[in-house]
Amino acid sequence: MRLHRNLVFGVIDALNFIFNENEYADKVVEKVLKYDKRWGARDRAFIAETTYDIVRWKRLYTEIAEVKAPFNRPDLFRIWAVWAVLRGIELPDWKQIEPTPTRRIKGKFDELSKIRKFRESVPDWLDELGEEALGEELWTKELHALNQQADVVLRANTLKTTPIKLHDILLELNVDTEFIKGYPSALKLKERSNVFTTEAFKEGLFEVQDASSQLVAEFLDVKPGQRVIDTCAGAGGKTLHLAALMENKGQLIALDIYSRKLSELKRRAKRAGAHNVETREIDSTKVIKKLHNSADRVLIDAPCTGLGVLRRNPDAKWKMQPDFLEKVIATQKQILSDYSKMVKPGGKLVYATCSILPQENKEQVKTFLESEEGKDFILIRDKNVYASVEGYDGFYMALLQRK
Repeated sequence: MRLHRNLVFGVIDALNFIFNENEYADKVVEKVLKYDKRWGARDRAFIAETTYDIVRWKRLYTEIAEVKAPFNRPDLFRIWAVWAVLRGIELPDWKQIEPTPTRRIKGKFDELSKIRKFRESVPDWLDELGEEALGEELWTKELHALNQQADVVLRANTLKTTPIKLHDILLELNVDTEFIKGYPSALKLKERSNVFTTEAFKEGLFEVQDASSQLVAEFLDVKPGQRVIDTCAGAGGKTLHLAALMENKGQLIALDIYSRKLSELKRRAKRAGAHNVETREIDSTKVIKKLHNSADRVLIDAPCTGLGVLRRNPDAKWKMQPDFLEKVIATQKQILSDYSKMVKPGGKLVYATCSILPQENKEQVKTFLESEEGKDFILIRDKNVYASVEGYDGFYMALLQRK
């Protein structure tokens, strides 16, 4: 593999922004890829994938490199050199790269790989929390699965096409996909490619959405003509899936506290041809009160630790602090209490998170059902989705019905 200096320097810049400036990895990669318009697809892939890889294995690589935060530029080059040696890449003769003890790096890797917190590269507190919550066996398997690179999964927009037709259209565009058993609208890319530049995407024929995430809207059991409320809609991935399941019939209200996210949702809905979507910013408690007892279906895709989606957000491991779990559990509890009041008698509610921790999931639902606000609800069914079992993101979803 031939290494180009400007690409490696781009990776070093990206790591500095992420590790030292505490910026989000996805935004940093987007910014660094704009450095040079002459970079081709392979160049851009090298920067993005190398950056994410080093972020994912940060603890392991920094231990091997014997460097500690804050990382100066020579430290970042040492971390990069560890990454290269462990991938069998011959190091270039550059002044930025000191003579690297290859055998020592491999020896330390073998030694540290016997210890889970180093092998899977997580902070001590998170490793302890996960083992206590899930048990040693499941946590070990799940951590390993969450360190694998995520597949690129598409959701065919059934307002405009079918999965079979989309498969054929993409094949003509040299994008090869395969169907996923048990996920009716999903197509998985056989090889990674930039699908956002395709005419099929611009025409709204699909969205990029992980297979596990696609289960959530299906779980809500929506019907055309209903009033459905997506309470934490964000940029609308699940909102658009709900619109497709509703066949554009009925009213779909997308709520969020961030107006910029709702603006993005509007743009995406227009592209998708989702005409029954109405966005409302939650800028006061009146927005929720006006909707009390009015919805056939309510989706609460709650804020969470995001531990189920570490494959695509590896920097979350390093940004999260031990006290965050306690704060997010309190937020989830409040949201369930407030937003459940929008469900009308006989209506249904799905509470979902992209976490694998029982504290945010089963225990949160149990607490709600035992509360004053939850006494009129019953649990119909719930589902834990583990990356180590399903091969896709970790999720939890619970379907409740109001009596």
